[in-house]
Amino acid sequence: MSRIGKHPIAIPQGVTVDINNNLVTVKGPKGELKTQVGKLTNVKVEDNQIVLTRNGDTKDERAQHGLYRVLVNNMVTGVTKGFEKKLVINGIGFKVTTTGSKLVLNIGFSHPIEVEAPSGIKFECPSATEITVSGIDKQLVGAVAAKIKALRVPDPYHAYGVRYENETIAIKEGKTAGK
Repeated sequence: MSRIGKHPIAIPQGVTVDINNNLVTVKGPKGELKTQVGKLTNVKVEDNQIVLTRNGDTKDERAQHGLYRVLVNNMVTGVTKGFEKKLVINGIGFKVTTTGSKLVLNIGFSHPIEVEAPSGIKFECPSATEITVSGIDKQLVGAVAAKIKALRVPDPYHAYGVRYENETIAIKEGKTAGK
Protein backbone atom coordinates (compact mmCIF):
# COMPACT_ATOMS: atom_id res chain seq x y z
CA MET A 1 0.00 0.00 0.00
CA SER A 2 1.25 3.48 -0.82
CA ARG A 3 2.22 5.39 2.30
CA ILE A 4 0.83 8.59 0.83
CA GLY A 5 -2.10 7.16 -1.12
CA LYS A 6 -3.62 5.23 1.75
CA HIS A 7 -4.51 8.36 3.76
CA PRO A 8 -8.06 9.62 3.15
CA ILE A 9 -8.63 13.29 2.35
CA ALA A 10 -11.04 15.08 4.68
CA ILE A 11 -13.62 17.26 2.92
CA PRO A 12 -13.88 20.62 4.75
CA GLN A 13 -17.13 22.47 5.39
CA GLY A 14 -18.34 24.33 2.28
CA VAL A 15 -16.51 22.08 -0.21
CA THR A 16 -18.36 19.78 -2.60
CA VAL A 17 -16.72 16.91 -4.47
CA ASP A 18 -18.23 15.37 -7.60
CA ILE A 19 -16.78 12.23 -9.23
CA ASN A 20 -17.88 11.20 -12.74
CA ASN A 21 -15.85 8.56 -14.68
CA ASN A 22 -12.69 9.39 -12.68
CA LEU A 23 -13.13 13.13 -13.39
CA VAL A 24 -12.87 14.73 -9.96
CA THR A 25 -14.48 18.18 -9.60
CA VAL A 26 -13.91 20.10 -6.37
CA LYS A 27 -15.92 23.28 -5.67
CA GLY A 28 -15.22 25.54 -2.73
CA PRO A 29 -15.40 29.14 -1.56
CA LYS A 30 -12.42 30.24 -3.70
CA GLY A 31 -13.42 28.50 -6.95
CA GLU A 32 -13.61 25.21 -8.80
CA LEU A 33 -10.91 22.77 -9.96
CA LYS A 34 -11.09 19.62 -12.08
CA THR A 35 -8.66 16.78 -12.77
CA GLN A 36 -8.85 13.47 -14.56
CA VAL A 37 -7.62 10.58 -12.40
CA GLY A 38 -5.92 7.71 -14.24
CA LYS A 39 -7.74 4.44 -14.84
CA LEU A 40 -5.39 2.52 -12.51
CA THR A 41 -6.75 4.44 -9.50
CA ASN A 42 -10.31 4.43 -8.11
CA VAL A 43 -11.81 7.47 -6.38
CA LYS A 44 -14.76 7.36 -3.95
CA VAL A 45 -16.38 9.66 -1.39
CA GLU A 46 -17.05 7.83 1.89
CA ASP A 47 -18.04 9.38 5.24
CA ASN A 48 -17.18 12.95 4.15
CA GLN A 49 -13.71 11.80 3.01
CA ILE A 50 -12.17 11.18 -0.39
CA VAL A 51 -10.63 7.70 -0.58
CA LEU A 52 -8.31 6.63 -3.39
CA THR A 53 -7.60 2.95 -3.99
CA ARG A 54 -5.71 1.08 -6.67
CA ASN A 55 -6.65 -2.02 -8.65
CA GLY A 56 -3.39 -3.96 -8.32
CA ASP A 57 0.15 -3.76 -7.06
CA THR A 58 2.27 -2.98 -10.13
CA LYS A 59 4.89 -0.24 -10.06
CA ASP A 60 2.74 2.13 -12.15
CA GLU A 61 -0.31 1.58 -9.97
CA ARG A 62 1.65 2.28 -6.79
CA ALA A 63 3.17 5.45 -8.28
CA GLN A 64 -0.14 6.79 -9.59
CA HIS A 65 -1.91 6.01 -6.32
CA GLY A 66 0.24 8.49 -4.37
CA LEU A 67 0.34 10.99 -7.23
CA TYR A 68 -3.41 11.32 -7.64
CA ARG A 69 -3.98 11.43 -3.89
CA VAL A 70 -1.64 14.43 -3.64
CA LEU A 71 -3.24 16.12 -6.67
CA VAL A 72 -6.75 15.76 -5.24
CA ASN A 73 -5.54 16.94 -1.82
CA ASN A 74 -3.99 20.03 -3.46
CA MET A 75 -7.32 20.73 -5.18
CA VAL A 76 -9.17 20.59 -1.84
CA THR A 77 -6.57 22.84 -0.20
CA GLY A 78 -6.62 25.25 -3.16
CA VAL A 79 -10.37 25.86 -3.15
CA THR A 80 -10.35 26.45 0.63
CA LYS A 81 -7.08 28.29 1.41
CA GLY A 82 -5.34 28.90 -1.92
CA PHE A 83 -1.62 28.88 -2.66
CA GLU A 84 0.99 31.60 -3.00
CA LYS A 85 4.65 31.95 -3.95
CA LYS A 86 6.73 34.94 -2.96
CA LEU A 87 9.54 36.28 -5.12
CA VAL A 88 12.19 38.87 -4.26
CA ILE A 89 14.00 41.12 -6.73
CA ASN A 90 17.58 42.11 -5.95
CA GLY A 91 19.61 44.57 -7.98
CA ILE A 92 20.50 48.21 -8.38
CA GLY A 93 17.50 50.00 -9.85
CA PHE A 94 15.43 46.81 -10.08
CA LYS A 95 11.76 47.29 -9.23
CA VAL A 96 8.33 45.85 -9.93
CA THR A 97 4.82 47.31 -10.16
CA THR A 98 1.36 46.05 -11.05
CA THR A 99 -1.00 47.68 -13.52
CA GLY A 100 -4.34 45.91 -13.58
CA SER A 101 -3.62 42.22 -14.13
CA LYS A 102 -0.14 42.87 -15.53
CA LEU A 103 3.16 42.75 -13.73
CA VAL A 104 5.72 45.30 -14.96
CA LEU A 105 9.33 44.39 -14.15
CA ASN A 106 12.32 46.71 -14.47
CA ILE A 107 15.13 44.21 -13.99
CA GLY A 108 18.16 45.62 -15.77
CA PHE A 109 17.09 45.36 -19.40
CA SER A 110 16.72 48.33 -21.76
CA HIS A 111 12.93 48.04 -21.56
CA PRO A 112 10.40 47.04 -18.90
CA ILE A 113 9.04 43.48 -19.12
CA GLU A 114 5.29 42.97 -18.81
CA VAL A 115 3.88 39.65 -17.62
CA GLU A 116 0.15 39.05 -18.11
CA ALA A 117 -1.58 37.10 -15.33
CA PRO A 118 -3.28 33.92 -16.60
CA SER A 119 -6.86 33.34 -15.50
CA GLY A 120 -6.94 32.21 -11.88
CA ILE A 121 -3.66 33.96 -10.95
CA LYS A 122 -3.35 37.20 -9.01
CA PHE A 123 -0.21 39.34 -8.71
CA GLU A 124 0.51 41.56 -5.70
CA CYS A 125 3.47 43.83 -4.97
CA PRO A 126 3.77 44.57 -1.23
CA SER A 127 6.90 46.63 -1.97
CA ALA A 128 8.95 47.67 -5.00
CA THR A 129 11.13 44.55 -4.70
CA GLU A 130 8.60 41.86 -3.72
CA ILE A 131 6.10 39.88 -5.80
CA THR A 132 3.36 37.58 -4.52
CA VAL A 133 1.82 35.13 -7.01
CA SER A 134 -1.40 33.61 -5.66
CA GLY A 135 -4.19 31.37 -6.93
CA ILE A 136 -6.11 28.16 -6.27
CA ASP A 137 -4.20 25.85 -8.62
CA LYS A 138 -0.86 24.88 -7.05
CA GLN A 139 0.68 23.75 -10.35
CA LEU A 140 -0.27 26.99 -12.13
CA VAL A 141 1.00 29.19 -9.27
CA GLY A 142 4.35 27.38 -9.31
CA ALA A 143 4.63 27.53 -13.11
CA VAL A 144 3.92 31.28 -13.25
CA ALA A 145 6.39 31.98 -10.42
CA ALA A 146 9.06 29.89 -12.19
CA LYS A 147 8.40 31.77 -15.44
CA ILE A 148 8.89 35.12 -13.69
CA LYS A 149 12.06 33.86 -11.99
CA ALA A 150 13.43 32.65 -15.34
CA LEU A 151 13.29 36.22 -16.72
CA ARG A 152 16.36 37.13 -14.67
CA VAL A 153 18.04 34.24 -12.83
CA PRO A 154 20.24 35.52 -9.97
CA ASP A 155 23.87 35.81 -10.94
CA PRO A 156 26.38 34.00 -8.70
CA TYR A 157 28.55 37.06 -7.93
CA HIS A 158 26.10 39.70 -6.65
CA ALA A 159 22.83 37.72 -6.56
CA TYR A 160 21.17 40.31 -8.82
CA GLY A 161 17.97 38.93 -10.27
CA VAL A 162 14.67 37.33 -9.25
CA ARG A 163 14.64 34.61 -6.59
CA TYR A 164 12.15 32.88 -4.33
CA GLU A 165 11.76 34.41 -0.88
CA ASN A 166 13.29 31.48 1.00
CA GLU A 167 15.90 30.58 -1.64
CA THR A 168 19.57 31.01 -0.79
CA ILE A 169 22.05 31.89 -3.49
CA ALA A 170 25.61 30.54 -3.30
CA ILE A 171 27.78 33.60 -3.87
CA LYS A 172 31.07 33.01 -5.66
CA GLU A 173 34.22 34.85 -4.76
CA GLY A 174 35.13 37.54 -7.30
CA LYS A 175 38.50 38.22 -8.82
CA THR A 176 41.26 39.08 -6.42
CA ALA A 177 43.96 41.66 -7.14
CA GLY A 178 47.48 40.39 -7.74
CA LYS A 179 48.94 39.22 -4.48
